Amino acid sequence: MSVPTTTDPRRFRVPAGVSAPPPTPETSPPPRRRRRRRRIGVLVALALVAAAVGLGVPTARAWWAWRGIERLALDDALGGAGSGTNYLLVGTDSRADLDPAIDNAPLIFGDGVAGERTDTIAVLHLGGDGARLLAVPRDLYVPLDGGAPSRINAAYSRGGPAALVRTVRAALDIPIDHYVEVDFAGFLGLVDALGGVTVTFDHPAYDPKSGLDVAVAGPVRLDAVDALAYVRSRDYHEILPDGSVRRDPTADLGRVQRQQRFLAAVFDELATVRNPWRAAAIVDEVADDIRLDDRLGFLDALRLAWRLRGLDPETATLPVTPFTTASGAAVLDLRTDEAQPLLNAFR
Repeated sequence: MSVPTTTDPRRFRVPAGVSAPPPTPETSPPPRRRRRRRRIGVLVALALVAAAVGLGVPTARAWWAWRGIERLALDDALGGAGSGTNYLLVGTDSRADLDPAIDNAPLIFGDGVAGERTDTIAVLHLGGDGARLLAVPRDLYVPLDGGAPSRINAAYSRGGPAALVRTVRAALDIPIDHYVEVDFAGFLGLVDALGGVTVTFDHPAYDPKSGLDVAVAGPVRLDAVDALAYVRSRDYHEILPDGSVRRDPTADLGRVQRQQRFLAAVFDELATVRNPWRAAAIVDEVADDIRLDDRLGFLDALRLAWRLRGLDPETATLPVTPFTTASGAAVLDLRTDEAQPLLNAFR
């Protein structure tokens, strides 16, 4: 249940005047059984790294957690000269490790929804001039791994992490140095281990499709299920003071803005973890739910984890224009010239 609090975390305003088409349904293969190798699926990818290898946990415990993290050989996909370091953050919507009896199960599992797609794509840049977080709409229409154009989130399902990395690098012309992936199980586990995450709402809000239901405005402590409903919301409604309802017209663009807002709140929560035993509990909860490229070494991860605690990155969203393809798909076209100043900060 969402519980209001009195703490006022950083607020975030979704830019006005941006519109996007409503999402189009996607078909998925039949449900699959739980498997040992977890494909890690929402947006809190780097926060999980911070929990798994930092937070004041003794080095031996951090090393033990590090050894349990699945590594991916992506040398052929990663690269590109640039200043600073770019991390591709990927959240997949795999439900393979979720309890079917979880709260809000009908909306999380859906009707015949299985397999995995990229539910979230973002690029985190860390450099001497600060930190930046770029949200990439999953409906962005680009050539997939040098082939025919489609939604960018289809690159993962067609060719895995390597294809997604190559697609992002080519579409945005930016380097990608490292890859981090998390799934629904990892997201829920982290939020549970933190005891919830506080998000500030300008108005009461709900989404009948994701299950979000926040009855009050102001700071609200979201539990794991509520948090998942919040970051997945694409049909976001606000109840205004006069009783009228306003629907967010930005659809997927509004959703990535809320995901950025939530990730900043997670970083704030991680900064408050001082007790090494609590940090150890977070490690135990999430260490199995992370996939990283094998270029990222243990000491690199420790330095990254330390920097992530309380991180307040500058956030940005790609400028796009909605359009409909010849086949009737509602997608987003990158306004390439307008995007260059923004993308230069990631090069």
